[in-house]
Amino acid sequence: MTDVAAKSTSEESREGVPLTHLDEPLFDDSDATKRDLVDYVEQMADRMVTHLRNRPLSVIRVRAGQAPFMQKNLPKYTPDWVQSVSIWAERPKRDIAYALANDRRTLLWLANQRAVEYHPGLMTTDDPVHQTHLILDLDPPTGVDPQEGFRLAVAASRLVKQVLDEAGLAGAAKTSGAKGMHVFVPVAPTDTADVAAATRAIAARAEKIDPQLATTAFVVDERHGKVFVDSTRAGGATVITAYSPRIRPGVPVSFPVGWDDLEAVSPRDFTIRTAPGLLGDRDAWADLMPESQTLRADLVAEGHDIPIARVLAMHEGKRRKAAKEKS
Repeated sequence: MTDVAAKSTSEESREGVPLTHLDEPLFDDSDATKRDLVDYVEQMADRMVTHLRNRPLSVIRVRAGQAPFMQKNLPKYTPDWVQSVSIWAERPKRDIAYALANDRRTLLWLANQRAVEYHPGLMTTDDPVHQTHLILDLDPPTGVDPQEGFRLAVAASRLVKQVLDEAGLAGAAKTSGAKGMHVFVPVAPTDTADVAAATRAIAARAEKIDPQLATTAFVVDERHGKVFVDSTRAGGATVITAYSPRIRPGVPVSFPVGWDDLEAVSPRDFTIRTAPGLLGDRDAWADLMPESQTLRADLVAEGHDIPIARVLAMHEGKRRKAAKEKS
């Protein structure tokens, strides 16, 4: 009886981490098991740690038969050897213990917890007041064929690259692993408000180049079938890390793509089954990433004159609500 119970809770271990229920489906439409996730994370751990190290980490977990949920605060049963950082959160008004995925063992433990997606913060514990990258998120319009939506996101990322080139900046691109694209620009330590302002300015300039393709409208029903150039990934935001799987059919991953190759790829090319073989021994995200750069003063100044999209949308929502109540 004891042997049967032990087998049902711990099928094997890796790096000293007990692994359970490995042959259960990962989630509906995943066409993968929990073992596939653990195998992938084990293969990719060294590269993932490079881009997660010392960053407060939120994960999206998916338990069997339940909806996915985001986990920020580590559970009480977390092993003592999992490194963490405590950060005060205003909304719940308490400290949140975020995981630090600084080693393979921690990533294996998270994978065993059915953590599929890995969303690190933009700052590190080494410098918690300066974000390391300026980030643009290119989100395709809803209701279009996924491949067409991705093609539009690629086209919008080209607009962002044009703006960066004109501003003397260089960035790297990756698929989001979902529908769109991300463009990362590594920046020298800069006031977070200034990085956020420069991000808004880049988004606004991209929209100006081709307003039929790109929009900075935060409210979905104001985008009118255009690609949303999201400039809100700043400050306390998170973003999916390179190589992270996504909770989507087939378990695609966020994958680095060179600027010359964007038109030749599809998000379906990069999954937990294909990504390790496509990389070989390389860390493509590290290879593609430029050196840190200083933001131009005119870009920052321009951005400070642009309202924060989320705040603007909040005020608009309040205005609409008040108008509706009066009618």
